[in-house]
Order: sequence, then C-alpha cells, then structure tokens
Amino acid sequence: MAATLKCGILGFGYMGEIRKRVIDSLDSMEVIGIVEPNENIRRNIDPHLICPSLDELLKEGVDIVFVATPNSYAPDLCIQSLNAGKHVFCEKPPGRNLADIQKIIEAEKQNPRTKLMFGFNHRFHPAVMKARAVIDSGRMGNVLGIRGLYGKSGGVNYRKSWRNDKTISGGGILLDQGIHMLDLFRYFCGDFEFVKCFLDDSFWKMDVEDNAYVILGNKKNQNAFFHSSATLWKHIFRIEIMLEKGYLNVEGLLSKTGSYGRERLTIGKRQFEDEAEAIGNPSEEIIYFDKDLSWELEIREFIGCITENRAVSASSSDDAWKVMKIIEQAYQDAKNGKGGEVTQ
Repeated sequence: MAATLKCGILGFGYMGEIRKRVIDSLDSMEVIGIVEPNENIRRNIDPHLICPSLDELLKEGVDIVFVATPNSYAPDLCIQSLNAGKHVFCEKPPGRNLADIQKIIEAEKQNPRTKLMFGFNHRFHPAVMKARAVIDSGRMGNVLGIRGLYGKSGGVNYRKSWRNDKTISGGGILLDQGIHMLDLFRYFCGDFEFVKCFLDDSFWKMDVEDNAYVILGNKKNQNAFFHSSATLWKHIFRIEIMLEKGYLNVEGLLSKTGSYGRERLTIGKRQFEDEAEAIGNPSEEIIYFDKDLSWELEIREFIGCITENRAVSASSSDDAWKVMKIIEQAYQDAKNGKGGEVTQ
C-alpha cells in the first residue's frame, strides 16, 4: 500500500475547511497541521493540528502544502514551500497580479521534483466536464463562440471582506470570480490573444470593480464575452457555447449553499425550418446534476500527478499564468480605454 501523503493547510477560512473535508475523506491523505493566525477561527480547529507557522509545519514532514490564504500572502508561501521540496496546491487567484504568478513559476522551475496545481475547481464540475466531453467528441462541430454570466449578490459583509481590499486582493470581482469564467473559456477554446474590458465601481465604491465586462478574441476566429458582477443581487452562473451543429448551455452551479440553482447542461441540436416545425426552436436534451464532486476530483487529479510522477496538466502554473495575463491586460485596457493584444 502506498504511503499516506501528509498535508498541511495554510489558512482555515472557507476554502481551507473545504480542503480539509476532502482530505479527510481520502485514505491516501491526512492533515497533520494547520496554520491559521485568526484566533477566532483557531477555536474551530483541533488543537492537536494547530501549527504556529509554515516553518514549523515544514519541520513536521509534510508532503503537500495547501495554500488557502488571501491573495497577497499566497506567492511567498508557495515559493517557500516549493523551495522546501514540497508539493503545493494553491487556491485561485495565484496572487494579486501577473508578477506574483511569475515568481511562483520561477520557484517551480528551480524545484522540478515538486508538483504545483491551482484551485480552478469549476473545470471539475459535472456539467462543465460533460460539455467538454461533447465538444471533444466532435459530433457538434467546432466551437464558434462563447459567452458567460457570473453574478454575486453582494451581501451585508461585502465591504468588510478582504477580497475587496485592493492592497490584499489586487482587484475586484474580475480577479475574484471572473477568473473562473476566463479559465473555463480557455478550457473550451484555448488561448485568447485579444481583449477589451470595461469596469465599473458603480455601487459598492470600494476602489475595486464591482462589475467587469470582458470581450475576447483569438486567432481561430472564436469570440467570447462575459459579465462578472457583484450587483446582480442574485447568484447566477451561466455559460452558452455556440457550435457548428448546435449549442451547449451550462446553467446553475452546485455549491455549498445551493444558491446558484440546480446544475444542468442543455444540449441543443441545430435545426432549420426544413427539419423542425418552427425555426429557432430546436429540440433540446437537458441533463441535471445533483452531486458536486469537483473538490474531490481535482484533488484526486493532483494526487495522481504526485504518485504517478506526471506533469500537472489541469489547472497548471501555465494555465494560471495565461489567465492572469488576460486579467492584467483587461485591467490595463479598462484603464486606458484601448483594446490590446495579449502576448503569450
């Protein structure tokens, strides 16, 4: 039997708790230490697992470090862990800006025996995986274009969240939530070379955007558009993929609260008036999903990369760099009001 992978968790907020729950459910992993500076949060942690610092955690002989801290702290913690020869799983985004992920990648290159993966769990949602399988089958032709909507309701504690403190987060709703949509656009279409972005701080007035409107294009003539918002007053997730022979719509998102609605994939076949009774109203197949295994599936993928000594191919540092490059260009474009090209 393979040895159990010893894990340490840095940060025990919402994501840290999720990672521990998944690790506890897997026989191949165990948590041996948690670093959490917030005294109120530490009260909810088994005292035997509390570790005062990353330095002390590394001395405990961890194999994997899970970084679930605010954005400003993540790069240095990733780098220190990689330089100590540890595998690293880091939540998105990989820092506040492109320079942060570039520093992490340098540490990754200097420690080739380590594995580094980032938490883009939306790739592992069942409706998304099914949509990707349909596209890969080729039976509906090539992707023509894509658009998405990702909305938050804000909330009474919105202004208090570190996610909206630019010195800690690096940005607003685009970096916090829109990054998932951008990663999925790349997952379905590949790289995008052109970006146009409009940002608003229309309601919350916090020096970070509460709405982001992003238009993308690539050299395959695929265009994409998405709106990420903190002023829809409702949790919404929707991706619409146009293909040569039909369309795929992913709606709803399995989550802890269930507030995004039931996750489903609609598969529509292109039908003109010579094939259907009415043009523009094709027959559809709707598939519903009721169990979210995304957290477990991405960790199992990471474990496989470690135990089988294979390169990280899903949510890799290259994926993180490319999506952060788009975000950097989007912020720059919104600032100067001109469209720009994303250099790869």
